Amino acid sequence: NEAAATEARKAIEAGQFSVTSVESKPGRRNPYPPFTTSTLQQEASRKLGFSASHTMRTAQRLYEGVDIGGETVGLITYMRTDGVDVAPEALAQTRKLIGSRYSARHLPDSPRIYKSKTRNAQEAHEAIRPTDVERTPESLKSLEPDMLRLYDLIWKRMVASQMEAAEFERTAIEIESRDGRTGLRATGSVLTFEGFLALYTESRDEPSEDEEGSRLPKVAAGDAMQVNEVKPEQHFTEPPPRFSEASLVKKLEELGIGRPSTYASTLQVLRDRRYVRMEKSRFIPEDR
Repeated sequence: NEAAATEARKAIEAGQFSVTSVESKPGRRNPYPPFTTSTLQQEASRKLGFSASHTMRTAQRLYEGVDIGGETVGLITYMRTDGVDVAPEALAQTRKLIGSRYSARHLPDSPRIYKSKTRNAQEAHEAIRPTDVERTPESLKSLEPDMLRLYDLIWKRMVASQMEAAEFERTAIEIESRDGRTGLRATGSVLTFEGFLALYTESRDEPSEDEEGSRLPKVAAGDAMQVNEVKPEQHFTEPPPRFSEASLVKKLEELGIGRPSTYASTLQVLRDRRYVRMEKSRFIPEDR
């Protein structure tokens, strides 16, 4: 109740704390596969604020090519795909680039091979990747801004997919006041080796609740802890959030509704026929 919360807050604010124990277990997080149509639309929505249809129009232009030195060059592979395979020569080129840009530890002993988890995936095409990974985003500054931003996303995802896993220590920290009356606990993870996170971090539609979602500093038993701020929060069970473009595309794929080529047009028809309205980038169903 409110009285107990007030009393606890006062005790924390008045207490002198130190770390009593630190329990750590090693963990690893592997990189994500290179993009498919679905995952490209999701990440472009989260990271760049692109609609699915804008993502596909922009990707189409990258695929069709731009003028480089008087020659039309396609910058990415075909953008309507549910496959995560990558051509062997592209894997070799990507590994060579990682070896030149990062430490030897960032490069796995062998190429990473991915399998599609999508139901009924046809995998007729490769994953979406740069046609030449040596063509870095920095070398394409003359591209239109949205094309460059999308290319940068595709390039980073491809390179990161062949990098070494990130290493964490999943950690639980027990903190206690000097008088022993108040105990606090923090759970999260301590990053010990960045691996692919040196280049790319995938976004989430909703904040992560898992332990890896909360980064903790490196501390040891006996370390003094200073109270900077106390934030009492009460949590209630809430309904699932409204669909965003990213989460709706993800759900369409999970349920096997449509194909990679239809996600963007399906979402656009919902808008055009006013079956939904958009509020704060979320789909709100209309009466019809």
